[in-house]
Amino acid sequence: MLIIVEREEGEIKLHQEETKVVNLGTSEEKKEVKVGTCVSANAQEELVSLLRDYQDIFAWSYQDMLGLNLEIVQHRLPLNPR
Repeated sequence: MLIIVEREEGEIKLHQEETKVVNLGTSEEKKEVKVGTCVSANAQEELVSLLRDYQDIFAWSYQDMLGLNLEIVQHRLPLNPR
């Protein structure tokens, strides 16, 4: 769900837009994105087509982000050894 912050007369209001999940990859290797549904079906199709054409420029995993310092991006779960 996409949340857009709108400002009106000094007051901040949240707007929640309905989205749908689109898989740009395959059933074996999912590459899912969320696309807003408040635009026309034609605009949604054009956006999905554009995202499919350029899916290779997105980082889908940490392995896709070469050169990142693992001390910054590594996720750890401290567990109680007992």
